[in-house]
Amino acid sequence: LFMNSDHFPTEEEQYQAYRVVAEKMQGKPVTIRTMDIGGDKELPYLDLPKELNPFLGYRAIRISLENKDMFKTQLRAILRASQYGQIKIMYPMISSINEIGKIYDRNIKVGIMVETPSTAIVAYKFAKEVDFFSIGTNDLTQYFLAVDRGNEMVSTLYNSFNPAVLEAIQKVIDAAHGAHISVSMCGEFAGDKRATKLLLGMGLDSFSMSASS
Repeated sequence: LFMNSDHFPTEEEQYQAYRVVAEKMQGKPVTIRTMDIGGDKELPYLDLPKELNPFLGYRAIRISLENKDMFKTQLRAILRASQYGQIKIMYPMISSINEIGKIYDRNIKVGIMVETPSTAIVAYKFAKEVDFFSIGTNDLTQYFLAVDRGNEMVSTLYNSFNPAVLEAIQKVIDAAHGAHISVSMCGEFAGDKRATKLLLGMGLDSFSMSASS
């Protein structure tokens, strides 16, 4: 919706797109992640600064909170579309409880991506503030191991089976269930057949993966 456009999608364009998805899902849950640009994702019409460490920089929720009109446009479109299905809102790249914010529609479910060590370590605190977690293993792994997954020189060190990453995932799952909220996983690890039994045993509620997986 954002990356295949030559302009920032208007409220009406976003509303129509979200409505179509909600209607086609016929009551099944639809999770809409707010704009997750930055890092390895760029928008030609959004003049982002060049950064030495873009994965640690100005991206995702950090951009949205600095561009409140743009953020409100997306949230309004999602809330308008929510009457046509079971829509949930998910915020990406959360590292502080202050970044979560409050939605005025109390019936809509709000969740966060758990993809930074700061959020994973104190997940029990975040679990009190939101309705669900989604563990973003792509970023969580590279942040925990200090390994750029796109750098071929160190890519062999990138491994979601690393004990530190697995322990973090378990802490997040336990924190979610301790607060009686659901926890899913998106990222390549969720589609790795070698990890399926392990993650089920750890208590993961649902897996989000590419259609080919």
